[in-house]
Amino acid sequence: MFVTLALIALLVEAAAGYPPALFRAVGHPVTWIGALLSWCDRNLNRPAWSFGKRRAGGLVTLALVLGATVAVSAGLWAALESALPPLAAAVIGGIFASSLLAQRSLAEHAEAVADRLEADGLDGGREAVTFLVGRDVSALDEAGVCRATVESLAENFSDGVVAPLFWLAVGGLPAAALYKATNTADSMIGHKSERYLAFGWASARLDDLLNLPGSRLAALWLTLAALLQPSASAVDAARAVFRDARRHHSPNAGWPEAAMAGALGFKLGGPRIYGGTPVDDAWMGDGRAALTADDIRAALRLYRTACLIQANALAATVVAFTAL
Repeated sequence: MFVTLALIALLVEAAAGYPPALFRAVGHPVTWIGALLSWCDRNLNRPAWSFGKRRAGGLVTLALVLGATVAVSAGLWAALESALPPLAAAVIGGIFASSLLAQRSLAEHAEAVADRLEADGLDGGREAVTFLVGRDVSALDEAGVCRATVESLAENFSDGVVAPLFWLAVGGLPAAALYKATNTADSMIGHKSERYLAFGWASARLDDLLNLPGSRLAALWLTLAALLQPSASAVDAARAVFRDARRHHSPNAGWPEAAMAGALGFKLGGPRIYGGTPVDDAWMGDGRAALTADDIRAALRLYRTACLIQANALAATVVAFTAL
């Protein structure tokens, strides 16, 4: 049932995304979670408190966010299961679960950066890339904007598409919602800045753990996608993953970033600034660092191929379970 639920969610999100009218009317699960996180940040992360007290506040925050998320999602799934036949519950549940995936919107945001660079130059590219990254973009040149876009496309393929889909297939709507809440908490408070080093510690550590399977799967899908792209190299993708992925400051982001870099002959990563904090990170891949808008489009082709491979693998799994 959960694998079918995941496939339906993936197909719904690929076809429709999250309708803007719905977002304007009721927001999005991420904005609801974000509102609770912001309240907790204001009330449980006081600068005058000790490091230990702020870490405890972060633990309480994570428990509140995850508890509320699981209660709502588990209650919704229980109501669907009790009121509807299994397939109908999977269809309705899949529509709700599609809001936890970002396959379509991720591609749209990355493509927008390439379009704005070509139409409006560097200023347009910098403005468009702010919808994808949390780093300081004011000093990025064109190559930096393009690298940031491709890096975000690779990393968010893992934590915005593959990981929530994995948890949806494994544990259903509550597991996927729990993952999304954790990932949102990490994005908002999991920074290694003075304000969040203690408060966001628990969220960052749990997010690292929950992203382990998704990041490895994302690297696999990107490597397999390179087999189907004439200008890409699956061998170089695999080589970059095994050589570079573990050198990344994140235990997970390096896997899809290295796969993307190796497959396309790019050089990604390196030093950057997040939330005002410099991050002296390793380089992924050993190719070109001077990327252009055309390179963003090449990365998008690889990404879309990887998405198709993932969808076919999920469909094959549904067929296999149905045949048992």
